[in-house]
Amino acid sequence: MSLNPRGTTAAVIVTHKRVDLLRHSLEQVAAQSHPVDWIIVVDNGAEKDVQDLLHEISPDKGVYLPSKTNLGGAGGFAYGFLHALALGADAIWCADDDGRPADEKTLAELYRVAVTHQLQEVSPIVANLEDPEKLAFPLRQGLTWKRETRELEGDFLPQYASLFNGALISAEAMERIGVPDYRLFIRGDEVEYHRRLAQSGLKYGTALTAFYLHPDGSGEFHPIMGGRAHAQWPDNPTKRYFTFRNRGYIINQRGMRTMKLQEVVRFGWFFLIERKDPKEFLRWLRLLRMGAREDFRRP
Repeated sequence: MSLNPRGTTAAVIVTHKRVDLLRHSLEQVAAQSHPVDWIIVVDNGAEKDVQDLLHEISPDKGVYLPSKTNLGGAGGFAYGFLHALALGADAIWCADDDGRPADEKTLAELYRVAVTHQLQEVSPIVANLEDPEKLAFPLRQGLTWKRETRELEGDFLPQYASLFNGALISAEAMERIGVPDYRLFIRGDEVEYHRRLAQSGLKYGTALTAFYLHPDGSGEFHPIMGGRAHAQWPDNPTKRYFTFRNRGYIINQRGMRTMKLQEVVRFGWFFLIERKDPKEFLRWLRLLRMGAREDFRRP
């Protein structure tokens, strides 16, 4: 069974102290031509302003879930997904507070593509919020990396998904892949969830005809080896800590052997050849080993 447009849909949005940005996301989710049945907001800051905003925009469908513990993106989506399943949702549509669907037809288009290709999960293209003709994150199609939407070929990309930016996932799929891993907190939780989706045998992919707008994140991805590969280098130590520690856990899971080898080659090249910084390479290795040991302490 694929995603069913006649079933119930819960939108799940995770936020943390960004109520002004959240308004744009909520307004676009609430305005969809294919209506959602619930709009669940997981508030990692437990702010009354967030609750008031949700009730202003969606008084009938809004479900406010405050958390006095910052669960991060991973824990927030896990909490929201489980609540949506408890409500009886047949599908869950993911969003965050700083991104939003490109227009009011995004969800309808995701369902259309899911039915056409018999998918249990479908994602939109994640475009740059400030310049939608560019991708918010580089995307590999075939053997080449794309950075602009006009470079994409066709209308559907199988076996690729950007989680959790606008992804639509069936409840049946979650029976197989579970919910995100709270231990990862932030950074890499979507990659680990994608790993489970890829290992599940379910059909999934990306609709190149549906768009989700997100702040540009391509600056973290530095081209190496003449543009044939990228190395992700976040712009602050906290992001780097979670990115690399969590990556160490992910590449040591089932089905990730190829990525494990690629990771060592890519970052060895990035630190030792391009940056000529062996100390940073050793720091990267230490964080990778923490993840491999499942050492999930926070800095």
